[in-house]
Amino acid sequence: QVQLVESGGGLVQAGGSLRLSCAASGSIFSINAMGWYRQAPGKQRELVASITRGGTTNYADSVKGRFTISGDNAKKMVYLQMNSLKPEDTAVYYCNAGLMTTYSISSYLNYWGQGTQVTVSS
Repeated sequence: QVQLVESGGGLVQAGGSLRLSCAASGSIFSINAMGWYRQAPGKQRELVASITRGGTTNYADSVKGRFTISGDNAKKMVYLQMNSLKPEDTAVYYCNAGLMTTYSISSYLNYWGQGTQVTVSS
């Protein structure tokens, strides 16, 4: 069993900061990449940021320069530092991990956390 558990969401005023954390646990052989997605009411889930095992990062244009993703391979954790938050950043943020549970590539799957609410007031 694999679990992703997010923490760090909450209510913040526009211009403020929050830091999200996600911990992966369970029967994990190798994590290829981890990332953060978000879904606002009435909208589709979208990629916010991702990071590969080698440290390559990717960001949505809307968060570049404001959000920073980082990871700790040994601890199987990923973080999202969110600065200069805007009301349009309000959404449920989901942690995602692409990982293998055995040495076989056939065990590769995407896993999701339960989500954490981020609300930015104007």
